[in-house]
Amino acid sequence: MLVLEQEDQELYDRVQEQNLIRQYDLMTNCIEIGLRQGPTAIDKYMLWAFNHVAVANISAFGGRFREEPIYVGNHKPPHFKEVPDWMDRFISNIHENWYIWSPTELAAYGLWRLNWIHPFVEGNGRTARAVCYYLLCVRAGNLQPGRKILPERIRENREGYEQALQAADAAWDAGHLDFTEMEEYIAALVSAQLNDEGLPFNGS
Repeated sequence: MLVLEQEDQELYDRVQEQNLIRQYDLMTNCIEIGLRQGPTAIDKYMLWAFNHVAVANISAFGGRFREEPIYVGNHKPPHFKEVPDWMDRFISNIHENWYIWSPTELAAYGLWRLNWIHPFVEGNGRTARAVCYYLLCVRAGNLQPGRKILPERIRENREGYEQALQAADAAWDAGHLDFTEMEEYIAALVSAQLNDEGLPFNGS
């Protein structure tokens, strides 16, 4: 069952918005589990679940890694046959650097690297933002307070987001792992969230 954007924009937008609310509920459940189980709680099954919920009823291939080429502006993600290996490396890198990187560094790495791999047919940005927030909260040791949470702030600050992605991509192409600009971008948005009256997110 699919809603096509071109056929019914109003319904498509409503389904997409409801999916984001459901993804938030799933994300908070995963954060609660992660806070109890520690760094190795994150795995590909959690990522599949985040993606499936994000694109339910608007994409036929939610919750599984892509098996086709995909193109994102000037960025050419890895060949689809390489995606499982890159995702194993992604999760392993998170586990290995859990206590080395700060919460915002871990969140920045997750946001950039998932966008770089682009492992799904649809909903990569939504999935990456959910993973980013998961990593931030679990590494920090609590569900971060604030009326407007980080994923929503990223959606509203796309220029800085895209610049930070491009900077990390350029560093990687030059043979370096450097997501400093992304970490600075994330840190500023987290600071804004924590100073936003301290009210809990209400899912709307």
